[in-house]
Amino acid sequence: MSAESVRPMTPVDKASDRPAFKQIADDLRRQIDSGARSAGDRIPSETQLMATYVVARMTVRQALAVLKAEGLLVAEHGRGVFVRDRPVVRRVASDRFSRHHREQGQAAFIAEAEGVGAPSVDQLEVGYEKPTSEVRGCLRLAGRERVLARRRRYLLDGQPVELAASYVPAALAKGTAIEERHTGPGGLYARLEESGHVLGEFTEEVTARMPTPEERQRLLLPEGTPVLTVRRIAFDTRGVPVEMTDTIKAAPNYVLEYRFPAK
Repeated sequence: MSAESVRPMTPVDKASDRPAFKQIADDLRRQIDSGARSAGDRIPSETQLMATYVVARMTVRQALAVLKAEGLLVAEHGRGVFVRDRPVVRRVASDRFSRHHREQGQAAFIAEAEGVGAPSVDQLEVGYEKPTSEVRGCLRLAGRERVLARRRRYLLDGQPVELAASYVPAALAKGTAIEERHTGPGGLYARLEESGHVLGEFTEEVTARMPTPEERQRLLLPEGTPVLTVRRIAFDTRGVPVEMTDTIKAAPNYVLEYRFPAK
């Protein structure tokens, strides 16, 4: 059965207190959640939905707008409305920075994406700069100390899912592969440890918010889609902060999993 032949599981109840457009959105959402409509399937045209649910065009448009805002549907100009593909990265916080990943040549995002899709990086920028007051405070830098900043966008199967900006004190980055566009097997953390800064601890702060216009554009987010922000600081075994990263994650693409002992 083609996606466009799928019929609603519950007809619109004209006597219900729930608006018709929300009933239609509920029905289409159920179809997506159940797998009756899969990623990439084309949603029937407005005219077809009007006939299926026996409602006006504006009601159909309101229903589709709800699902677009939820990130379930995406409109492609000249082609129609489709079920959005949402590869999900399960980010296991207690494991993603484990040394065994670095020893196997895997940076954190590569370890996270294993088994989910093909990870890649684009829009990569590397250079020295004056740190903001926030970065300076997190890294405990003196007033004139500079940082090496690494900014990149992460893709999964070609779809943007995360923006990241990492900062390393200039004194630690100078003359190392951290200055290069490609830091080598194991990523930035492997290079820090090779230079004698063995990692001992990480701290993270996670928040949620709506994206800025630039973030929405770079992550190709549908209107109304939130992002997760994660600020991570890496400390060496002496308790000295050696790196800080701010990441902005497309919320529908991530499950954040935390494991810790019940002490």
